Amino acid sequence: MRAVVQVASTAHVEVGGEITGRLDSPGLVILLGVTHDDDQATARKVAQKIWQLRILEDETSAASINAPLLVISQFTLYGSVRKGRRPSWSNAAPGPVSEPLYEYFVAYLRELGASVQTGVFGAMMNVSLTNTGPFTMIVDSADLP
Repeated sequence: MRAVVQVASTAHVEVGGEITGRLDSPGLVILLGVTHDDDQATARKVAQKIWQLRILEDETSAASINAPLLVISQFTLYGSVRKGRRPSWSNAAPGPVSEPLYEYFVAYLRELGASVQTGVFGAMMNVSLTNTGPFTMIVDSADLP
């Protein structure tokens, strides 16, 4: 599982001209990609890491100040450009595998106490955000103990 985590003062995601999720106050935008060997344990590990990361103002975590989260599915995080000019998506898990794990990731964050809004899995989305700092991190389950 791979996540791009951005600290944002504002953000929203639009599908078909309608806003499906937003940050109403400063928080984190999480772009989440799922690969073939991910499972619920992986999702819990990544969710806990992001929720507890001390990356907000004054080195606080989203958990410590109840900062909102906007989670958006992003299979392209597993794109490969090693060969040719067209990216390969073979490292991204297919929708029937990744969608339940994406939903589990969101549900687990909510269990942890997070206020989470989302995009729409598999939809063409327009994402707008004001990245604060700017501050962007990549959290990859392959790098976690």
